[in-house]
Amino acid sequence: MAGGESVCAGAAPVSSLSPIDAMLARLRQDVPDRLLGALFVGLCFVIFLTVDQAYWWRLKPDYLFGWLVPILVGYVVADRWPRLRSIVKSTEPIPLPALARNALGFGFAAALVAGLGLFLFGGLYRAGFGSTQPGSLALAAGFGGIVLGMIYFNTPAGRIGSVAPGSLWGALLSDARLAAVALFVFPALIWMISAPMLSAVENSVSLFLLRRVVAVVFGLFSFFGYPMIQEGNVLVLPNGRVGVVEACSGIRSLTGCLFAGAFLAAVCLDRGWKKVLLVAAALGFAFLGNLLRSLFLAGWAYAHGPAAIEGTIHDATGFAVLGLTVVGLFGVLPLLDAARWRRWLAWLATGAGAPREAKRGSA
Repeated sequence: MAGGESVCAGAAPVSSLSPIDAMLARLRQDVPDRLLGALFVGLCFVIFLTVDQAYWWRLKPDYLFGWLVPILVGYVVADRWPRLRSIVKSTEPIPLPALARNALGFGFAAALVAGLGLFLFGGLYRAGFGSTQPGSLALAAGFGGIVLGMIYFNTPAGRIGSVAPGSLWGALLSDARLAAVALFVFPALIWMISAPMLSAVENSVSLFLLRRVVAVVFGLFSFFGYPMIQEGNVLVLPNGRVGVVEACSGIRSLTGCLFAGAFLAAVCLDRGWKKVLLVAAALGFAFLGNLLRSLFLAGWAYAHGPAAIEGTIHDATGFAVLGLTVVGLFGVLPLLDAARWRRWLAWLATGAGAPREAKRGSA
């Protein structure tokens, strides 16, 4: 009986638990309950954000990529979970001086309070007026401040690594709380891209891009001896008129390409400056791709008439801009992380080639 009581009193092995209980047990392993609680609260906010932004994902074709945001956010969190577990186990003394710790604490407290205020404003705005651009953007911005603030204050303070840093910058990089926050920058802030920009900002960006596209198209065609007349955002061709409308400014492809660049930077690169460069490259590819699209459509209209660029060919070239941007970003990645690509190529040369050789030998 005594032996049976000791077995009952002990914790059940993971293998004997239900699948859900086993998953929860693995999640709780090495992660403090208060941090898990903060992440659960963040998950509740994610559900609310998804319901709110789904309205725009259905309504606006340029935000169709938003349906991928919850899936990719979940993937990034799951991919970084082992790193989070190693960070929260840090027991070395805090590397930062008291002044720096107080400044960081004040900054993240301000972000948390501001995030709560923005999220409350967005929620009230949505309750009163339904789905609106200001309300959705306020909810997304508020969510970022809330999540990053909660993670900072609920991660145990400590230092990553056994060697004490010799500078303030090294201390910042080895601080466990900042390292945990860095893991959640993409999941917390990507919702600001999948939420529609304010109309005033979107119109200003669209008008800026539109003027550049029209000017370049008109200049290149004139330079190569194809006469046309520019009337604002309308190009007068010998066989008709082509209006370069807002959709041709590149504003639609800009948000999708920005999202693609942010995701690839989050999962493929490990340095902040590399991530910034890749996102900048995504914006550059978006503008260049849309410019090439406008040149192609103008040339097609010049040869076949303005009616020839309506419908399928117009929409297909728009999707092609996003595809070319993704291809371009994959081309830039080796330049920013050559060591990883060399490892992959080595694996393809050895791991992928070995089975074929072995199979030929056994035959």
